[in-house]
Amino acid sequence: MSEKRFVKDRLRRSMMFVPGNNPGMIRDAYIYGSDSIMFDLEDSVSIGEKDTARFLVYNALMDLKYGSKELVVRINDLSSGLGIKDLEAIIRAGVHVVRLPKTETAQDVIDCEREIERIEKEIGIPVGSTGMMAAIESAAGVLNAYEIAHASDRLIGIALGAEDYVTDLKTTRSDGSELFFARSMILQAARTAGIAALDTVYSDVNNEEGFLAEVDIIKKLGFDGKSVINPRQIEPLHKAFMPSEKDLAKARATVEAIEEAKARGSGVVALNGKMIDKPVEIRARRMLALAELASNFTVEEV
Repeated sequence: MSEKRFVKDRLRRSMMFVPGNNPGMIRDAYIYGSDSIMFDLEDSVSIGEKDTARFLVYNALMDLKYGSKELVVRINDLSSGLGIKDLEAIIRAGVHVVRLPKTETAQDVIDCEREIERIEKEIGIPVGSTGMMAAIESAAGVLNAYEIAHASDRLIGIALGAEDYVTDLKTTRSDGSELFFARSMILQAARTAGIAALDTVYSDVNNEEGFLAEVDIIKKLGFDGKSVINPRQIEPLHKAFMPSEKDLAKARATVEAIEEAKARGSGVVALNGKMIDKPVEIRARRMLALAELASNFTVEEV
């Protein structure tokens, strides 16, 4: 067995919610093309179906093949009494990443990590095998985003949960202005920790124009991807996150100019009469790396 089940730096344009009590969606989750699949044991599952959902997700992780997909499970809050049961099941079943809901402090992450480590030891897998991500869903969580992002080496990312957040602010979802501060805080925190920043869901699945407008905002801010609740949102999301052919051509020309200058032993690099400095090089190389990752990312058959 490899030391880790999770990969910190990978493509996470889309993370699709799959209700843990929906056997059909659990079975077919791999076909929709999302980068990550997130089985939900929390808000989408009623209290009377928690045990059933946990059983279904456990068996899916044990028995079904999802190809190269990153497999995430959103557990219930540890304070609910259900979160420990969720962890006991999904870590034994081989989950890649545990998504912790309603994270408000670094201690929330530390408490969850302690339980994960205990279970890893009990089942005889290397400590640190299981990844984590933290969902920030309150004003307190947003203000503590930096500490949360740095709370554990297991963290692959932090995410915004907007519905609970705007309720905590005593407002509602609108044009996105109400989320600007939270998005900015989460993004800055993620970047300082070297982990992914993932945006909240867009719940009006029939409003593609509104969805794409929101995607445009988070892409410009610098987010790595977005949670989705409907398979129809995946393709337009991926398309929006991909660089245009014009941008890719410019990035290739930039890198070629840099490599040619290095071969000549020149420290001065110019393209079309414009100097190329380090930030331009970093952006160009990052763009080409993203395009290569996306081209290599295929939907594998079960």
